[in-house]
Amino acid sequence: MLTPPDVALTPMLPVLIVLAGALASTLLGFWVPRRTLTFINIGALLLSGASLALLWNRGLTAFGGGFVADNAALLLAFVLLIGTLMTLLVTLDTAWRARVSFPEFDAMLMYAVTGCLLIAFSGDLVVMLIGLEIMSLSSYVLATLQGSRRAEESGLKYFLLGAAGSAVLIYGLAFVYGATGSLNYAEIAARVASVQGLNPENVGILVGGALLLLCGFGFKVALAPFHQWTPDVYGGAPTSVSLFLSTVVKVAAFAGMLRVFSGALADAPGWHSVLQILIAATLIIGNFAALRQSNFKRMLAYSAVAHTGFLAMALLGTPQAGGAALTYYLLIYTLMTAAALAIVAALQRSEAGFENNDMRGLYYRHPGYAVALAICLASLAGLPPFAGFFGKYLVFQAAFQNGYVWLSVLAALTSVAALVYYLRPAMLMFMPDRTPAREYAHGQRPPTTFAVALGVGGVTVLGLLPNLWYGWVANPGIWSLLAGR
Repeated sequence: MLTPPDVALTPMLPVLIVLAGALASTLLGFWVPRRTLTFINIGALLLSGASLALLWNRGLTAFGGGFVADNAALLLAFVLLIGTLMTLLVTLDTAWRARVSFPEFDAMLMYAVTGCLLIAFSGDLVVMLIGLEIMSLSSYVLATLQGSRRAEESGLKYFLLGAAGSAVLIYGLAFVYGATGSLNYAEIAARVASVQGLNPENVGILVGGALLLLCGFGFKVALAPFHQWTPDVYGGAPTSVSLFLSTVVKVAAFAGMLRVFSGALADAPGWHSVLQILIAATLIIGNFAALRQSNFKRMLAYSAVAHTGFLAMALLGTPQAGGAALTYYLLIYTLMTAAALAIVAALQRSEAGFENNDMRGLYYRHPGYAVALAICLASLAGLPPFAGFFGKYLVFQAAFQNGYVWLSVLAALTSVAALVYYLRPAMLMFMPDRTPAREYAHGQRPPTTFAVALGVGGVTVLGLLPNLWYGWVANPGIWSLLAGR
């Protein structure tokens, strides 16, 4: 007897609303101006955010547990929606100059967000893979929509390396299924917990699958040595797309890693040792490569690689401590990175971005943006009283308390190196400069200014009052149920 599928629409509301925005951009693009579509999509994001509140503490599922609207998913979805909102606000002012002011841009972006949300709400490996591929395919298109040679080159590199990363991840998924006989996170976690009862062959297959999944996710989040695409893609794509890739796409990939490695495979052997080596390499390569960059946008790209190392440290903690630390840090990282790139998008003359020396005297030409960018850079560097300091402290604590002392010390040392490349442009902005203005002469840009204010206000308030966000994410019950335990 056939069992009807468990199709429940209520837990899927946040995803369906965003998908409706993507479909509206696809179908109405011939008749509705692009800015109108952007406002429609902003409304869809706000409605999707409101639906998160309706689902809080209800623990609803669909498709037999393949789609899980638990509190962990709702918190991660909130971060994704914040990053997308800031991206759309910036595009209202800068899309025309970046030559991406057409409906297809909004459609691809909203499809990508749909995939990102599917990853956050995934309850099994197949739903996670579907979301990951929707997100990736849309991101490849976004990276090339500008039509310039640099964008096409970066998009092709992103596609080719991304395809290889996806293939590795699918092999890992197949190995995990072969070892455990299940694709559901909760069932995998239950069978991995009794790994001693598995056949020796299955244990080897499980370890191989976990390592392949780690490599596949390593590309998506830009862990070294899978990070080579990051500076070229972030530098070659329009800055608004770089903003989206470095925040929303990265948050979604970490949401998938949190589901898999802090949930389904938390007790699997092997991957912890490999991950700490990858984190160490990422911290060293990301921070010291950023020191050598003269282009401000490429410096932020290598900064994103370095922050990947800090974020991944949370995965080495216990699910309770690591899940809370990662979710807190993801929101802070989204706010400060999006605000910094929003300022670059508003002021840059070309999509190549500022050179570091071009930042000289910015305070005397655009004082508001200069102060805001200085705050973002200070938070990225982890200086108190901004929220970046507390975010780094939490991930250091999660790894340190779980026995990864040497890695915590290395992370602290590389954070000192990061002060140099963050503070150098910050100092230049406040030095006098008698040369002509190097940035785009613009009038009032209320949407971009609002996005910058949201980011700067967020990292300042959450730095002074961290429990406004950490109080939500630190509930141990959220993370103890990460894999349905």
